[in-house]
Amino acid sequence: MKVSSAEFVTSADCLKNCPNFGLPEFAMIGRSNVGKSSFINAISNRKNLARTSNTPGKTRLINFYKFNNKIIIADLPGYGYAKVAQSEQKKWQKNLEEYLLNRDSLVAAIQLIDARIEIQENDLKMRDWLDYNSINVITVVTKIDTLSKNKAFQSAKIISDALNCEIIQFSAKTGIGKDKILAAIENFSKQY
Repeated sequence: MKVSSAEFVTSADCLKNCPNFGLPEFAMIGRSNVGKSSFINAISNRKNLARTSNTPGKTRLINFYKFNNKIIIADLPGYGYAKVAQSEQKKWQKNLEEYLLNRDSLVAAIQLIDARIEIQENDLKMRDWLDYNSINVITVVTKIDTLSKNKAFQSAKIISDALNCEIIQFSAKTGIGKDKILAAIENFSKQY
């Protein structure tokens, strides 16, 4: 799949306020500061389509992006950010689960995992939950360009083994893995 157009469409705070686009939808999930905005910008070929921030926990809404007028990527609030009140975290978790379980147009989740740090407990829990609920997943290991080739290989292998799945190594800076991700998205969108 080649991206010829990409646009931010709208934001919603919960499932009942999410518009129906009538298009296959992909939920982008990951820990806070895993590089979700950089991911959107890289695959859209646009520098500022999604706002990036050095402060974790900035995304508090579901942000919808349309690609080629054919697919939707929904950027969900990051999980695992501790500096937000417990009540706020619970609300995000409830909205996240409600969206993932009940969104009719959802064809797959794109789970982003940071290559630079050891796989976290909440990454593993999220994957178990996705598998338990039979939600298709594209697993993307981000920030791969920040590691040496050897360390990148080791990190990818550890994550792949921990999740028992294939992963796509990705760099928003160099574009490594972008074509594989777009091919996976195109493949899953055919199931819609």
